[in-house]
Amino acid sequence: MHILQVSPRVPFPLHDGGAIGIYNITKGLLAAGHRVTMLAINTPKHHQPADVLDHLGPNFRLVTVDVDTNLKPLKALRNLLFSRQPYNVERFVSNDFFGKLATLLAEEKFDILQFEGTFVAPYLPLLRQKLQGANAFLPPTIVRAHNIEYVIWERLAAGEQHPLKRWYLQHLASRLRRFEQEHLPHFDAVAAITEEDKSRLLELGCRQPMALVPAAVEMASFQPDPSVKAQPRTVFMIGSLNWLPNLEGLDWLLREVWPTINAELPELELHVAGTGTPPHLLTPRSDNVFMHGFVDSAAAFMRQYDLMLVPLLSGGGMRVKIIEGMALGKCMLSTTIGAEGIAVRDGHDIVLRDDAAAWQQALRDYYHGHLPVAVIGAAAATTAAEVYDNRRVTQRFETLYESVK
Repeated sequence: MHILQVSPRVPFPLHDGGAIGIYNITKGLLAAGHRVTMLAINTPKHHQPADVLDHLGPNFRLVTVDVDTNLKPLKALRNLLFSRQPYNVERFVSNDFFGKLATLLAEEKFDILQFEGTFVAPYLPLLRQKLQGANAFLPPTIVRAHNIEYVIWERLAAGEQHPLKRWYLQHLASRLRRFEQEHLPHFDAVAAITEEDKSRLLELGCRQPMALVPAAVEMASFQPDPSVKAQPRTVFMIGSLNWLPNLEGLDWLLREVWPTINAELPELELHVAGTGTPPHLLTPRSDNVFMHGFVDSAAAFMRQYDLMLVPLLSGGGMRVKIIEGMALGKCMLSTTIGAEGIAVRDGHDIVLRDDAAAWQQALRDYYHGHLPVAVIGAAAATTAAEVYDNRRVTQRFETLYESVK
């Protein structure tokens, strides 16, 4: 098949879950013998040259359109006062991008038109309006629901203490819910990333064919290296810190969990890596917290340290970094929300704790050798290989494509 992927960003380099999630879909489809054309919004935040994905081979083509998606206070205020469309989404709507999409569909025949997430969903009704009465062919349309966006903002609002900020986050979540309710049911099929998101999509009115297609990992890139021994008594967190749920979780960890643990267990080290680390977190600390900022290789960073932490209090979809850590055989301590949608069981292939006191006790157990990190990590690696290998996930996409052809 020839698949046209419509993406809200160029998914490279692979420094965050958003890029990894889209890139692995593309790579899996190519490995299965399909052709892929990706039309991507080239945002200022993730701007890339036109040849950045040439390594994917001759069956892949990248087409980009520059769109200024930067946050602008005046436009945000105007949107708040006069628009029904959420500002998060409005920033990704561009006449130039729509024109390029319409041209591609007019000039070439595609078997599947796949939209990568909510932020490019507005282009489907625009296409149908343009093609109405023109006797033009629109291939079957699929939306890949990487996140149910309104859930992220509802959870952020619930954790916000400032009344004005909480009101704005609640307002934004409400508008996102209405937008997703109006747009997502009109695709021919939906690829949901978790069982929880399948239920939310049904609540939004999605009655079209729907498949559970989880996040995938290229297992060859995330394998334990016997020559690298993790440093004892080390815990670590890795994730993009310009994504609000990750920053919220880290703030909670440093504020509610770590001071007590650092006072009790002065030899325990916390190592944190991620793109977009705020400058105030990069200043030297005296509490055994080491902020590494951006690291070239997530796998190399994770191999150095022992227990992986996922202190998420909000967010949606699925955390790709958890899957990568599992593939590396890492035991991880996560909140229930952090591990949402991932096929794990507390005490078997993950450790799930939610409040600060429970996290502190789990860290004490780890420090004193009462947490079986090797056994849990080995079980996590088995789960990752059986459920989240990119080849298995690609097969789920192919089954969904066949259901709408």
